Amino acid sequence: MLWMEEGMYLRVEELPGGPRPLPLLSGFSLTMAYRALGCFNPSETSDAYFILSNDRDEVWFICNRHLRTMYLQRDSTAFRLPLASFDGQSLTGAAPALRSGFSD
Repeated sequence: MLWMEEGMYLRVEELPGGPRPLPLLSGFSLTMAYRALGCFNPSETSDAYFILSNDRDEVWFICNRHLRTMYLQRDSTAFRLPLASFDGQSLTGAAPALRSGFSD
């Protein structure tokens, strides 16, 4: 397990032909942000696998190459939150590209 920022939420941006499991075939959606519950880095790969709870309340290890940082919400304990419920001001340290689709 690696240490990580508390309350970090990630969105799925599935990499075509990327490592398995593919998040969109494993109960995740493009409209939700998922709280990182942990992170694992197996010694045989340079990839990290984030531990996330999908929309079916299943726990999965999803490769970092399928995920993008979305925002920090340290006071939230929700496993996942709808992306539509947050505006651009809720994004902490997000690059402008991540804020596309959000009003400033």
